[in-house]
Amino acid sequence: FSGERRERPAFNRDRDSRPQSGERREFSGERRERPAFNRDRDSRPQSGERREFSDERRERPAFNRDRDSRPQTGERRNFSGERRERPAFKGDKESSERTPAGKMPSKLFSPAGDSDAFPQYVSPIQRVDSPQAPKPGQRLPDSNIEQNERVQVKALQGERYRLFAPCPQGLEEALSLELQALGYENVQTGRAGCHFDADWIGVMRANLSSRLATRILLEVSHAPVTNEEDILALARVTPWERWFGPEQTLRVDTSAIRSPMQSLQYCNLRAKDGICDRLRDLEGARPSIDTVRPDAKVHLFLDETSATFYLDTSGESLFKRGWRHDKGDAPLRENLAAGLLALSGWDPSKPLIDPFCGSGTILIEAAWMALGAPPGIWRPFHFERLRCHDQRLWRDIKDEARSMIAPRLDTPLIGYDINPTVLDAARSNLERSHLTLETIRFEQGDALKIRPETEAGWIVTNPPYGERLEHQDEDFWPNWASNLKQNFANWSVNMISSDLELPRHMRLKPKRRYPLYNGALDCRLFCFDMVPASYRNNETASDASEDSASAE
Repeated sequence: FSGERRERPAFNRDRDSRPQSGERREFSGERRERPAFNRDRDSRPQSGERREFSDERRERPAFNRDRDSRPQTGERRNFSGERRERPAFKGDKESSERTPAGKMPSKLFSPAGDSDAFPQYVSPIQRVDSPQAPKPGQRLPDSNIEQNERVQVKALQGERYRLFAPCPQGLEEALSLELQALGYENVQTGRAGCHFDADWIGVMRANLSSRLATRILLEVSHAPVTNEEDILALARVTPWERWFGPEQTLRVDTSAIRSPMQSLQYCNLRAKDGICDRLRDLEGARPSIDTVRPDAKVHLFLDETSATFYLDTSGESLFKRGWRHDKGDAPLRENLAAGLLALSGWDPSKPLIDPFCGSGTILIEAAWMALGAPPGIWRPFHFERLRCHDQRLWRDIKDEARSMIAPRLDTPLIGYDINPTVLDAARSNLERSHLTLETIRFEQGDALKIRPETEAGWIVTNPPYGERLEHQDEDFWPNWASNLKQNFANWSVNMISSDLELPRHMRLKPKRRYPLYNGALDCRLFCFDMVPASYRNNETASDASEDSASAE
């Protein structure tokens, strides 16, 4: 190898048509002139020639629909403002009219009790009788789903459904009692929720009236599964067309507990494929996927041996009542706040104080409970976007619920907080919750110095804990406990905290404690019954005398 660079002769464009092998061209700023392209002379330019731009547009023969079934290569169709009539959709053999967007075919519905409500469906798999639909007893490719034996699919009209209402962990028993009080049957407590039965009107009322549920899920189909292809098969034989169609957007979520499936993301994909394939076969189009604001939301739940498809009738979580915009430093979800009131045993006719009210969530929930106002009266739901929705029936249900709301609230509800900024947020939330400012009194005050205005009542609060207590001194809890002992005799005090040693810090013994989760925080609801000082002294003296007698 030599570091010297070998000189090569410069390329001369006039001397050589192209450089010899190994030679390099010398750059020249001069541009070589090329003959202009003549469209009339040449059908296409010769190699190396460039076309000259012309403003004239070459006319092409217009496409004649009557003459040609399709245009010839190179021809363009002449645009026409007239809309070509297309043949009617053949999804229903007996009807040539296409179903309007947002409505179900009238043939699918009949008055409750009519035995011919769904003549084109075959039991136990409810399906549209079309050439593309799976046939009864047919086994889908690569699937373990037996349609006639193992899949149970719910009908829509005149049927009762199995529903699941998830809730924050720890509120299952309280939710069960609430559902029974609302008149629902066959209520069974499960993990982080309750199962119950209801008709379609009951589905709407559960969304409207439940204070503790996170959402209302309607079980659509259920079957044993062993692989992802079984999920695809189950999705394909489920009658989604009764609930939504390709004119609506779709979202599918998947969750699992001890499922043998390798990838939940792939299971979710197969579920979406099955849903879209069925709608495409039956109605000629697939629904679009929208993960932000879908019209229909499907939830797939997998356990050790089976898969269950749920239709989300709620949409956004039910704790989103529609009134809370200012959340404060440590927001408490509305259904958890309602759960604290339910577990505390609060009597809506008795006074209620929140010494650490923050943005006022507990007190606003208490006001709605005392007035008998349904929590979902001012918010929309996903079942309103489904094909089966009856707007007139839904309006009647809401009108009936509004008629049951008390005209005014006589129960004293008082909220204190040392921070005036969060009190402004609480008052803003109160206005947005359709309550008057006189319904709840929000006052600036120190929890160590507040005094009750009545002899008995309830304290339900979410006091500062964790990061919110970094600037508090170590005597805060004992000092607050002293205030409760001295001034709140005969009151029921209920506090949620992630500090499991809170009773020891306050030197109080809780009557009950309930395990709860505030988001991801493992918490406890501590319930104390404050007794008069004289009773505590007598009880202490009695305990001391018993100890002395036992020692003798």
